[in-house]
Amino acid sequence: MKKVITYGTFDLLHYGHVNLLQRAKQLGDYLIVALSTDKFNWEQKQKKCYFSYEERKRLLEAIRYVDLVIPEENWEQKISDVKEFKADVFVIGDDWEGKFDFLKEYCEVVYLPRTPEISTTQIKTDLKK
Repeated sequence: MKKVITYGTFDLLHYGHVNLLQRAKQLGDYLIVALSTDKFNWEQKQKKCYFSYEERKRLLEAIRYVDLVIPEENWEQKISDVKEFKADVFVIGDDWEGKFDFLKEYCEVVYLPRTPEISTTQIKTDLKK
């Protein structure tokens, strides 16, 4: 079984997120999503989420492409997650191009193109208008 792992906040879940998850799942048989916890988002990313970790987790678990949701609690856990879950492929959006090449020692690294016309940042901006 080929396992794929990806990471993200997935707040204000939208079709760009679903596109990413669908394409990630196409790279293997089992998709693991490491979901940023509220504490990690606030303390290390300086992001305040609209939906709580538990709400975001529930939304992700309802998507047919997602097989397992685990907490992302810090930037450094990626190597240990890849090893623990025996991930064959690490997938992330191409806005992170090159940032996770250090994982190539442990698994294949794929940067997928983002859906260009949608982002959580854009949704938040539009809502303020």
